[in-house]
Amino acid sequence: MAPNDSAETIGEATGTVVGRRKAARYIVPVAVAGVAAATIGLVPALANTGDPDLPKISAQELIERIAASDEQQLSGTLKISTDLGLPLDGLAGAFVPGGDDKGSSAAAPEDKLMELTSGTHTLRVAADGPDKQRLSILGNASEYSVIHNKGEVWAYDSQSDEVYHAGAPESAGAEKESPEAPEGVPTTPKEFAEQTLAAVGDTTSVTVDGTAQVAGRDAYQLVIKPKQSGSTIGSVRIAVDAENGVPLKFTLAAASGGKAVVDAGFTKVDFSKPAASQFDFTPPKGAKVTEADELETGKDEHGAAQKGLPEQFSGQLPGPLAGLEGSEGVNVIGKGWTSIAAIEIPGGKGLPTAGSDGIPAEAQGFLDALGDKVTGKFGSGTVFKTRLVNALVTDDGKVYVGAVTKDALVRAADGAK
Repeated sequence: MAPNDSAETIGEATGTVVGRRKAARYIVPVAVAGVAAATIGLVPALANTGDPDLPKISAQELIERIAASDEQQLSGTLKISTDLGLPLDGLAGAFVPGGDDKGSSAAAPEDKLMELTSGTHTLRVAADGPDKQRLSILGNASEYSVIHNKGEVWAYDSQSDEVYHAGAPESAGAEKESPEAPEGVPTTPKEFAEQTLAAVGDTTSVTVDGTAQVAGRDAYQLVIKPKQSGSTIGSVRIAVDAENGVPLKFTLAAASGGKAVVDAGFTKVDFSKPAASQFDFTPPKGAKVTEADELETGKDEHGAAQKGLPEQFSGQLPGPLAGLEGSEGVNVIGKGWTSIAAIEIPGGKGLPTAGSDGIPAEAQGFLDALGDKVTGKFGSGTVFKTRLVNALVTDDGKVYVGAVTKDALVRAADGAK
């Protein structure tokens, strides 16, 4: 096993990662009605089969190896899961665009791939350069696939027998390994790793913590931890292929311990050229085909806005709220892993209440059950918690949200007064 080595501040290596690829942003959904949703987390269901003896490498050298990695061809199988500790199954997807809206398509990638934000999934991926990628989500008796082949994107949902078709400019996949994934929804360990490394700074400790074998390949283990107290994030562990620098496995652990919140890992991977047939697609006979330009973006057939996320609720890790500062109506408090977004609710009102806001008592009880009542110098409010992202909604119409503890949110609200 390689000895530990550390690099407390990465500097140029981090800049290289940022410069080489545009990192997609973590989505931090927050319901104005008062429910904090979550960032994305994946947990690979594969065990290390041994600790190979590899040459010593520093953290900075390993990050540079990730940045320099330019594998254009691969195929493999991944295990993905999410355990955010939400009080209700599927709550994470309740405030994101979904295929149930009229005027949408069950096969549209921006809807279907959001399912990866909760539960456990098996994926197959293939890539042959920037213009040919395929991603399939395998169900018990169904399969959903997105195929990007040069100027076209096809998506097929076998369960609904629906097809989605869109034009795509050549080289559209140059910065992404997965076709047409919604912004903020990474689907491979590499995409997760690049998002995290792009924001590494002086609030972060980065070390090499031994070696592992993932999907039959030797790998170094890069460990990233917050230096700050008060974060709900315990650590990020990235298994990096020793030969080509490709991240093979990504694990996000909560500071509270227990099952990993986030992990994505290959169970099988092959870096040879995939068969050309992987990227061919013809709609099955009788399948419903929807063209992308038939769908009116952002509205249903009656002209009503579809449910979705305001742009200001997007950020990067670490901290999850990086990139929010300067957004209209948003003030970012602190920095790094313990940054908190302070958001003004239009109208200056907090959560709706039974009677005065016209909601039934049963609905009021449901909202109360989801959160914890808190008080402080700021007044009073309710904290909605996941294992990763928490939000304080005050009774006077402010929201404080971040990957921080309940106490950190209360301190931020007190300090804002």
